[in-house]
Amino acid sequence: MTPDREAAREGTRGRRLRRTERREQILAAATRAFAGAGGFAPTSLDDVAEESGVTRMILYRHFDSKTDLYQAVLDRAAAGLHAAATVEGGLGAGSVPGMLDWAAEEPDGFRLLFHHAAREPEFQADVDQVRRGMVAALRPHMNEVTGEVAWASWAANVATTMVIEAIMAWLDAGRPDPEDASRRILLAVDGIYQAIAAG
Repeated sequence: MTPDREAAREGTRGRRLRRTERREQILAAATRAFAGAGGFAPTSLDDVAEESGVTRMILYRHFDSKTDLYQAVLDRAAAGLHAAATVEGGLGAGSVPGMLDWAAEEPDGFRLLFHHAAREPEFQADVDQVRRGMVAALRPHMNEVTGEVAWASWAANVATTMVIEAIMAWLDAGRPDPEDASRRILLAVDGIYQAIAAG
């Protein structure tokens, strides 16, 4: 039994979970199970049930299928990322630190979105939509730096890719010094701003 699963059981022992609490518990456990096994295909509902500490019957009370469950896991991760990176729907000085903090708290969710699901044909479009949203939110900031629409679009795409990959590499490196990681990522983003401003 994983420490997270053990803690979940300890925290809920002796009382019956409300439907929303049970659903959240399942989604958190499913995120760990899918990420640990390597994505959608290699993970069975039995894996998720074991990680959740519930039966398959309980899973089916909340989700129609494995696909439905995985979609809910991805939606939960995307919503968490969006909440961490934005204030009133927009980007700001806290966006990169917010993304980094969220990735530190939810590394499995980050990896599912940008590593596993991004390579799964059935779910790639969902991840592409998340990424397009990030690019669209960043593009107005790039437009302020250059009047050239094509270069602003290029910079928004490069910066989005760079931030995602930088955070992924930071997770893979064992999450060293989060404050310094945030500073280094912001310096790299600043380099992209400078590249289009110099044009």
